[in-house]
Amino acid sequence: MAAAVWNRHPKYAILVVVAILTTVYLLVPYSGPVNTARYDIVTRGADLVSRIQQSHDIYDRLLKNRKGLIKKFGPNPADIALFPPDVAPWPPYTVWDFFPAAFNCPHEIERHGALGDGGKWVCGLSRVQDKPDCIVYSFGINLESSFEAEILKYTKHCQIWGYDFSVKSFGPEIPSNQLHRTHFHAYGLGGEDKHGPNDSPPMYTLETLMRENGHTHIDLLKIDIEGWEFDTLTTLIKPYATSGLPLPFGQLQLEIHIWDKTFAQYLTWWETLEAAGLRPFWTEPNLVYQNYNKKKGTADLAEYSFLNVKGSNVFISDKHYGKESGHPHQPPARD
Repeated sequence: MAAAVWNRHPKYAILVVVAILTTVYLLVPYSGPVNTARYDIVTRGADLVSRIQQSHDIYDRLLKNRKGLIKKFGPNPADIALFPPDVAPWPPYTVWDFFPAAFNCPHEIERHGALGDGGKWVCGLSRVQDKPDCIVYSFGINLESSFEAEILKYTKHCQIWGYDFSVKSFGPEIPSNQLHRTHFHAYGLGGEDKHGPNDSPPMYTLETLMRENGHTHIDLLKIDIEGWEFDTLTTLIKPYATSGLPLPFGQLQLEIHIWDKTFAQYLTWWETLEAAGLRPFWTEPNLVYQNYNKKKGTADLAEYSFLNVKGSNVFISDKHYGKESGHPHQPPARD
Protein backbone atom coordinates (compact mmCIF):
# COMPACT_ATOMS: atom_id res chain seq x y z
CA MET A 1 0.00 0.00 0.00
CA ALA A 2 2.71 2.49 1.06
CA ALA A 3 4.87 1.54 -1.95
CA ALA A 4 1.92 2.22 -4.24
CA VAL A 5 1.49 5.70 -2.78
CA TRP A 6 5.17 6.51 -3.38
CA ASN A 7 4.92 5.23 -6.97
CA ARG A 8 1.84 7.32 -7.76
CA HIS A 9 3.17 10.48 -6.03
CA PRO A 10 6.99 10.54 -6.30
CA LYS A 11 7.18 14.27 -5.52
CA TYR A 12 5.71 13.58 -2.05
CA ALA A 13 8.40 10.98 -1.47
CA ILE A 14 11.09 13.53 -2.30
CA LEU A 15 9.55 16.07 0.10
CA VAL A 16 9.41 13.49 2.90
CA VAL A 17 13.07 12.53 2.39
CA VAL A 18 14.13 16.20 2.43
CA ALA A 19 12.14 16.76 5.64
CA ILE A 20 13.75 13.76 7.33
CA LEU A 21 17.27 14.80 6.34
CA THR A 22 16.66 18.36 7.52
CA THR A 23 15.39 17.14 10.89
CA VAL A 24 18.41 14.88 11.37
CA TYR A 25 20.77 17.73 10.45
CA LEU A 26 19.18 20.04 13.01
CA LEU A 27 19.12 17.47 15.80
CA VAL A 28 22.62 16.02 15.46
CA PRO A 29 25.17 18.04 17.51
CA TYR A 30 27.56 20.09 15.41
CA SER A 31 31.09 18.75 15.72
CA GLY A 32 32.95 21.41 13.75
CA PRO A 33 35.14 24.23 15.11
CA VAL A 34 33.72 26.06 18.12
CA ASN A 35 32.89 29.73 17.56
CA THR A 36 34.24 31.62 20.55
CA ALA A 37 32.03 34.65 19.86
CA ARG A 38 29.20 34.79 22.39
CA TYR A 39 27.79 38.29 21.98
CA ASP A 40 25.17 38.67 19.26
CA ILE A 41 23.87 42.08 20.37
CA VAL A 42 26.32 44.98 20.55
CA THR A 43 25.43 48.51 21.69
CA ARG A 44 26.43 51.10 19.12
CA GLY A 45 25.45 54.33 17.36
CA ALA A 46 22.95 56.75 18.87
CA ASP A 47 21.98 54.25 21.54
CA LEU A 48 25.57 54.12 22.79
CA VAL A 49 25.82 57.92 22.90
CA SER A 50 22.56 58.32 24.82
CA ARG A 51 23.46 55.61 27.34
CA ILE A 52 26.81 57.21 28.09
CA GLN A 53 25.23 60.64 28.52
CA GLN A 54 22.68 59.21 30.93
CA SER A 55 25.51 57.59 32.90
CA HIS A 56 27.27 60.96 33.13
CA ASP A 57 24.11 62.55 34.51
CA ILE A 58 23.75 59.84 37.13
CA TYR A 59 27.40 60.09 38.14
CA ASP A 60 27.20 63.87 38.48
CA ARG A 61 24.43 63.40 41.03
CA LEU A 62 26.65 60.94 42.88
CA LEU A 63 29.41 63.56 43.14
CA LYS A 64 27.00 65.97 44.80
CA ASN A 65 25.83 63.28 47.19
CA ARG A 66 29.42 62.49 48.14
CA LYS A 67 30.03 66.09 49.12
CA GLY A 68 26.91 65.96 51.25
CA LEU A 69 28.04 62.77 52.97
CA ILE A 70 31.46 64.26 53.70
CA LYS A 71 29.83 67.35 55.19
CA LYS A 72 27.54 65.17 57.30
CA PHE A 73 30.24 63.00 58.85
CA GLY A 74 33.17 65.45 58.67
CA PRO A 75 32.57 68.15 57.86
CA ASN A 76 36.14 68.04 56.50
CA PRO A 77 37.77 64.99 54.85
CA ALA A 78 40.45 64.98 57.56
CA ASP A 79 37.72 64.41 60.17
CA ILE A 80 36.46 61.18 58.61
CA ALA A 81 37.71 57.74 59.60
CA LEU A 82 38.04 55.05 56.96
CA PHE A 83 36.26 52.61 59.26
CA PRO A 84 34.55 54.21 62.28
CA PRO A 85 35.28 52.51 65.61
CA ASP A 86 32.65 50.43 67.36
CA VAL A 87 31.67 53.19 69.78
CA ALA A 88 28.82 55.71 70.02
CA PRO A 89 27.44 57.32 67.92
CA TRP A 90 28.28 54.51 65.48
CA PRO A 91 28.22 56.51 62.22
CA PRO A 92 26.67 54.28 59.52
CA TYR A 93 29.36 54.22 56.85
CA THR A 94 32.71 52.85 55.74
CA VAL A 95 35.10 54.46 53.29
CA TRP A 96 33.65 52.44 50.43
CA ASP A 97 30.22 54.06 50.85
CA PHE A 98 31.67 57.35 49.60
CA PHE A 99 32.85 55.75 46.35
CA PRO A 100 30.11 53.56 44.86
CA ALA A 101 30.37 52.25 41.31
CA ALA A 102 27.69 54.62 40.06
CA PHE A 103 28.61 54.88 36.37
CA ASN A 104 26.46 52.57 34.27
CA CYS A 105 28.32 50.50 31.70
CA PRO A 106 26.58 51.00 28.31
CA HIS A 107 27.20 47.36 27.32
CA GLU A 108 26.84 43.94 28.87
CA ILE A 109 28.70 43.42 32.15
CA GLU A 110 30.19 40.03 32.86
CA ARG A 111 32.58 38.56 35.37
CA HIS A 112 35.47 36.82 33.65
CA GLY A 113 37.64 34.36 35.54
CA ALA A 114 37.14 32.33 38.67
CA LEU A 115 34.41 32.98 41.17
CA GLY A 116 36.01 34.17 44.37
CA ASP A 117 39.50 35.61 44.08
CA GLY A 118 40.83 35.95 40.53
CA GLY A 119 37.81 36.98 38.47
CA LYS A 120 37.27 40.53 37.20
CA TRP A 121 34.21 42.41 35.98
CA VAL A 122 34.40 43.67 32.39
CA CYS A 123 32.17 46.13 30.57
CA GLY A 124 31.46 45.17 26.98
CA LEU A 125 33.88 42.42 26.08
CA SER A 126 31.65 42.18 23.00
CA ARG A 127 33.32 45.34 21.74
CA VAL A 128 36.69 43.63 21.40
CA GLN A 129 35.68 40.04 20.64
CA ASP A 130 36.52 40.59 16.94
CA LYS A 131 38.95 43.52 17.29
CA PRO A 132 42.11 42.69 15.29
CA ASP A 133 44.42 44.86 17.41
CA CYS A 134 42.99 44.05 20.85
CA ILE A 135 45.62 44.56 23.56
CA VAL A 136 45.37 43.47 27.21
CA TYR A 137 47.90 44.16 29.99
CA SER A 138 47.75 42.21 33.25
CA PHE A 139 49.85 43.19 36.28
CA GLY A 140 49.83 40.76 39.18
CA ILE A 141 49.51 37.13 38.08
CA ASN A 142 50.30 35.12 41.22
CA LEU A 143 49.90 31.84 39.30
CA GLU A 144 46.15 32.45 38.83
CA SER A 145 45.20 33.25 35.25
CA SER A 146 41.52 32.38 35.00
CA PHE A 147 40.72 35.97 33.99
CA GLU A 148 43.27 35.99 31.21
CA ALA A 149 42.18 32.54 30.04
CA GLU A 150 38.58 33.68 29.59
CA ILE A 151 39.61 36.80 27.71
CA LEU A 152 41.51 34.58 25.29
CA LYS A 153 38.59 32.17 25.04
CA TYR A 154 35.95 34.74 24.21
CA THR A 155 37.95 36.96 21.86
CA LYS A 156 39.52 36.11 18.54
CA HIS A 157 42.57 38.34 18.43
CA CYS A 158 43.35 39.73 21.90
CA GLN A 159 47.01 39.48 22.86
CA ILE A 160 47.85 39.57 26.58
CA TRP A 161 51.01 40.95 28.16
CA GLY A 162 51.45 39.72 31.73
CA TYR A 163 53.83 41.01 34.41
CA ASP A 164 54.65 39.72 37.89
CA PHE A 165 58.10 39.56 39.47
CA SER A 166 56.98 36.96 42.04
CA VAL A 167 56.31 34.18 39.51
CA LYS A 168 57.86 32.84 36.32
CA SER A 169 54.83 32.47 34.05
CA PHE A 170 51.10 32.76 33.67
CA GLY A 171 48.99 30.34 35.69
CA PRO A 172 47.96 26.87 34.47
CA GLU A 173 44.49 28.04 33.38
CA ILE A 174 45.75 29.19 29.99
CA PRO A 175 45.58 26.27 27.52
CA SER A 176 48.67 25.42 25.52
CA ASN A 177 46.97 26.22 22.22
CA GLN A 178 46.52 29.85 23.34
CA LEU A 179 50.00 30.49 24.72
CA HIS A 180 51.06 32.10 21.43
CA ARG A 181 48.72 34.99 22.30
CA THR A 182 50.41 35.62 25.66
CA HIS A 183 53.65 37.37 26.61
CA PHE A 184 55.03 37.15 30.14
CA HIS A 185 57.84 39.04 31.91
CA ALA A 186 58.90 38.89 35.56
CA TYR A 187 58.73 42.67 35.97
CA GLY A 188 56.94 44.88 38.45
CA LEU A 189 54.82 47.93 37.70
CA GLY A 190 55.92 51.09 39.46
CA GLY A 191 55.83 54.85 39.47
CA GLU A 192 59.40 55.08 38.12
CA ASP A 193 61.79 52.97 36.08
CA LYS A 194 64.24 50.93 38.15
CA HIS A 195 65.48 48.06 36.03
CA GLY A 196 69.23 48.39 36.00
CA PRO A 197 71.66 45.52 36.67
CA ASN A 198 71.47 46.12 40.43
CA ASP A 199 67.71 46.57 40.66
CA SER A 200 65.77 43.60 41.99
CA PRO A 201 62.99 43.19 41.19
CA PRO A 202 63.07 45.17 37.94
CA MET A 203 60.39 47.87 37.98
CA TYR A 204 58.91 49.56 34.92
CA THR A 205 56.41 52.33 34.37
CA LEU A 206 53.45 51.58 32.15
CA GLU A 207 54.65 54.18 29.67
CA THR A 208 58.03 52.43 29.30
CA LEU A 209 56.48 48.99 28.81
CA MET A 210 54.06 50.30 26.20
CA ARG A 211 56.88 51.97 24.33
CA GLU A 212 59.03 48.81 24.39
CA ASN A 213 56.08 46.73 23.18
CA GLY A 214 55.20 49.20 20.43
CA HIS A 215 51.76 50.00 21.85
CA THR A 216 49.94 53.32 22.03
CA HIS A 217 46.68 51.99 23.49
CA ILE A 218 45.54 49.19 25.81
CA ASP A 219 41.96 47.94 25.68
CA LEU A 220 41.88 46.19 29.08
CA LEU A 221 44.31 47.02 31.88
CA LYS A 222 44.26 44.78 34.97
CA ILE A 223 46.27 45.88 38.01
CA ASP A 224 46.68 44.01 41.30
CA ILE A 225 49.99 45.13 42.78
CA GLU A 226 49.43 44.97 46.55
CA GLY A 227 49.20 48.64 47.48
CA TRP A 228 51.56 50.09 44.87
CA GLU A 229 48.57 51.20 42.81
CA PHE A 230 48.50 54.58 44.56
CA ASP A 231 51.96 55.80 43.55
CA THR A 232 51.83 54.01 40.21
CA LEU A 233 48.55 55.50 39.01
CA THR A 234 49.37 58.94 40.39
CA THR A 235 52.57 58.99 38.34
CA LEU A 236 50.86 57.52 35.28
CA ILE A 237 48.02 60.02 35.28
CA LYS A 238 50.05 63.19 35.89
CA PRO A 239 51.29 63.88 32.32
CA TYR A 240 47.86 63.13 30.86
CA ALA A 241 46.16 65.45 33.34
CA THR A 242 48.64 68.17 32.37
CA SER A 243 48.25 67.70 28.62
CA GLY A 244 44.52 67.00 28.57
CA LEU A 245 45.01 63.85 26.51
CA PRO A 246 42.98 60.74 27.37
CA LEU A 247 44.61 57.95 29.32
CA PRO A 248 46.08 55.24 27.05
CA PHE A 249 43.63 52.51 28.04
CA GLY A 250 39.92 51.90 27.64
CA GLN A 251 39.16 50.04 30.83
CA LEU A 252 40.82 49.39 34.20
CA GLN A 253 40.27 46.39 36.47
CA LEU A 254 41.90 47.34 39.78
CA GLU A 255 42.19 45.84 43.23
CA ILE A 256 42.56 48.62 45.80
CA HIS A 257 44.47 48.00 49.03
CA ILE A 258 43.66 50.85 51.38
CA TRP A 259 46.21 49.87 54.04
CA ASP A 260 47.70 52.75 56.04
CA LYS A 261 45.77 55.45 54.16
CA THR A 262 43.65 58.21 55.64
CA PHE A 263 40.29 59.18 54.22
CA ALA A 264 41.68 62.52 53.04
CA GLN A 265 44.55 60.80 51.22
CA TYR A 266 42.24 58.32 49.58
CA LEU A 267 39.76 61.00 48.52
CA THR A 268 42.52 63.04 46.86
CA TRP A 269 43.80 60.00 44.98
CA TRP A 270 40.32 58.93 43.91
CA GLU A 271 39.48 62.41 42.62
CA THR A 272 42.68 62.23 40.55
CA LEU A 273 41.30 59.13 38.84
CA GLU A 274 37.98 60.85 38.23
CA ALA A 275 39.62 63.97 36.81
CA ALA A 276 41.51 61.77 34.35
CA GLY A 277 38.23 60.31 33.08
CA LEU A 278 37.95 57.06 35.03
CA ARG A 279 34.45 56.11 36.15
CA PRO A 280 33.73 53.03 38.31
CA PHE A 281 31.01 50.77 36.92
CA TRP A 282 31.45 47.80 39.28
CA THR A 283 32.82 47.10 42.73
CA GLU A 284 32.89 44.32 45.26
CA PRO A 285 34.76 43.85 48.55
CA ASN A 286 37.44 41.19 48.65
CA LEU A 287 35.67 38.89 51.08
CA VAL A 288 38.31 36.19 50.71
CA TYR A 289 40.85 38.58 52.21
CA GLN A 290 38.32 39.71 54.80
CA ASN A 291 37.77 36.13 55.92
CA TYR A 292 41.46 35.80 56.77
CA ASN A 293 41.73 39.32 58.21
CA LYS A 294 39.32 38.87 61.09
CA LYS A 295 41.70 40.17 63.77
CA LYS A 296 41.96 43.60 62.21
CA GLY A 297 38.28 43.55 61.35
CA THR A 298 38.29 46.11 58.52
CA ALA A 299 37.52 45.56 54.84
CA ASP A 300 40.76 46.98 53.45
CA LEU A 301 40.58 45.47 49.96
CA ALA A 302 38.04 46.14 47.22
CA GLU A 303 37.81 45.30 43.54
CA TYR A 304 36.85 48.14 41.19
CA SER A 305 36.32 48.21 37.45
CA PHE A 306 36.58 51.55 35.66
CA LEU A 307 35.59 52.80 32.23
CA ASN A 308 37.70 55.54 30.65
CA VAL A 309 35.16 58.10 29.44
CA LYS A 310 37.65 60.42 27.74
CA GLY A 311 38.85 60.09 24.16
CA SER A 312 37.37 57.63 21.68
CA ASN A 313 38.22 54.17 22.95
CA VAL A 314 36.20 51.24 21.66
CA PHE A 315 34.00 51.01 24.77
CA ILE A 316 32.59 54.54 24.45
CA SER A 317 32.81 55.29 20.74
CA ASP A 318 32.16 53.63 17.40
CA LYS A 319 35.08 55.54 15.85
CA HIS A 320 37.41 52.56 16.10
CA TYR A 321 34.82 49.82 16.47
CA GLY A 322 35.25 47.19 13.76
CA LYS A 323 38.36 48.87 12.34
CA GLU A 324 41.90 47.55 12.27
CA SER A 325 43.52 50.87 13.06
CA GLY A 326 44.90 51.45 16.52
CA HIS A 327 44.29 54.40 18.80
CA PRO A 328 46.32 57.56 18.20
CA HIS A 329 46.91 58.40 21.85
CA GLN A 330 50.68 58.54 22.15
CA PRO A 331 51.65 58.94 25.83
CA PRO A 332 52.86 62.51 26.41
CA ALA A 333 56.40 63.20 27.57
CA ARG A 334 56.98 63.38 31.29
CA ASP A 335 58.01 66.60 32.98
